[in-house]
Amino acid sequence: MKNIEVEVRGMLPKEKVERLKTLFAKDGRLKESKKRLLIDYSSFIPGQELGDRDRDIRLRTTNGQPEIIVKLGNWGVDERREEISIKTEEGSFEELVKAFAAMNMRKGMMAIRESEVYDYKGIEFAIVTVPNHSYYFEAEKMSTEENSKQAYQEILEVCKDLGLEPFDQKGFLDYIDLLNKEANQVFDFEKYTPGYFDKFLI
Repeated sequence: MKNIEVEVRGMLPKEKVERLKTLFAKDGRLKESKKRLLIDYSSFIPGQELGDRDRDIRLRTTNGQPEIIVKLGNWGVDERREEISIKTEEGSFEELVKAFAAMNMRKGMMAIRESEVYDYKGIEFAIVTVPNHSYYFEAEKMSTEENSKQAYQEILEVCKDLGLEPFDQKGFLDYIDLLNKEANQVFDFEKYTPGYFDKFLI
């Protein structure tokens, strides 16, 4: 069963964004466009600081589809993690937030992301926009545990051919830290009221 998510990320200079979209549309296939709101609760779990994280616990809603996401494994460069996804019915995102608060997960790092996702040479490439801030790419392939190293090398080779430079571990953590300071915001359930997220999902 292919339940290991192999993923590589890197910065994407603005001047490369349209060029890459044109290439992917010509030689690949546009899968979907996404608007996503996510709350990363791991940031407030002791022992799960940026440099030491081995599990991600998140709620997210993508194009109106709420989801619980748990990823197990090291976060960052050479990322090969087991992904557990539980989708719930549309309109239930705030109920998930309330359920998490009842389980004492009351704070998280909230982020808005917009992306266009392509299939290209057997790899899923997402061109991600951090609104009013920056761009980055995600290159992902699902794999089995035994084939995950090979999948990682395949992704690196295609990125090299495209002139894309993946993050090293320090660069990745520095970028996440920058986003947390400049683009993301802390969600605190103490400030939650019904309809809290509506203004972010317009």
